[in-house]
Amino acid sequence: MVEHDPVYTTGMRTKVYSLEEETRLKAMGADFVRTNRGGLITFHGPGQLVAYPILDLKKIAPKESRRKAMLGMKWYVESLEQVVIDLLSSSYNLHGFRSPHTGVWVKTRGPHQMSKICALGVHNSDLVTSHGLALNCTTDMSWFDQIVPCGIQGAGVTSLAHMVKGEDVSVDTVGEKLIGHFEETFNCESRDMKDEERVELLEGL
Repeated sequence: MVEHDPVYTTGMRTKVYSLEEETRLKAMGADFVRTNRGGLITFHGPGQLVAYPILDLKKIAPKESRRKAMLGMKWYVESLEQVVIDLLSSSYNLHGFRSPHTGVWVKTRGPHQMSKICALGVHNSDLVTSHGLALNCTTDMSWFDQIVPCGIQGAGVTSLAHMVKGEDVSVDTVGEKLIGHFEETFNCESRDMKDEERVELLEGL
């Protein structure tokens, strides 16, 4: 889990952005990066919990989901969504839910009846995952005003800080809770890795 400097990222389904549009977004003080993940354009920045699990789904996905990459990734995306849904429910008494659009949503008041609180965009190479989720904790939501988040017209975006009052929703605190739910959902244990272990692992992928 990392906390990014401001950056707009596009996925494989994003139509090519013009140089003028990229320049406009960079002028706001953010970087602009095209990626190979699924999904459309979104924002990453301070106050946002970004988690990029690297998992070999051939080893951990249910047997029936390993037969086709599409099924394995569908199981993986739904499992990541469940991690966040369980976190919101157990720690913050928030009802997170799925919609026809990938990610986790909550009901909100105002111009939008529902808003995305966590975006998901994943990629796989031979069912080894990359990219992941971005949960808005204390994110400055004005960054999203510059784009159509995830390409969904008329949908809102929100953060834990907007939805929960009087709770510690810092990235570090929420991150620790997220790890616990990740372990439960994926039936695994986590531990901190030394830098050399991390380098060796990534080079082996």
